[in-house]
Amino acid sequence: MDEEMWVFGYGSLIWNPEFPVAERRIARAPGWRRSFCMRSIHHRGSVQAPGLVLALDQAPGAHCDGVAFRVAPGAEAETLAGLRERELISSAYLEVTLALQAPQGALQALAYVIDPHHAQYCGGLALEEQAQIIAQATGGRGTNRDYLWSTTAHLAELGIADDELDWLAARVRALCDAG
Repeated sequence: MDEEMWVFGYGSLIWNPEFPVAERRIARAPGWRRSFCMRSIHHRGSVQAPGLVLALDQAPGAHCDGVAFRVAPGAEAETLAGLRERELISSAYLEVTLALQAPQGALQALAYVIDPHHAQYCGGLALEEQAQIIAQATGGRGTNRDYLWSTTAHLAELGIADDELDWLAARVRALCDAG
């Protein structure tokens, strides 16, 4: 590829991109919100006991702050193949190019957004229901609660506020401590 390849991370990609990164920028995706709106039957749950993972859910007037990663030159094809294997495991995500806003200027980045017509889509779950699911679920990449806690910790380190995720992290911790 002759052009730079950028990838937008809003969940686990923030703390575990699994590809060579040449540059990171805090960036905003207008018209999208980060949400636990996808049932996870592979990475953070199972078919028998689905967990929840974050997805970008289209939401006019909203925005999602995350990290734009510039893929190391020469690693674009390998990165794309790895991302597709990781993110498109059940076809609940759609691979799109998003226009992002960053302090350094606008950029285009590859992103994985939820397909609202897919069976794994579960937008609109109450936060307490999300917390109950996240506290219990485990999948091939580990516990759902560790996924939540790692994401909130890394967002905090980057100075990215997400009140819903902060509430969920505290509630899931309380549920796990009580259990």
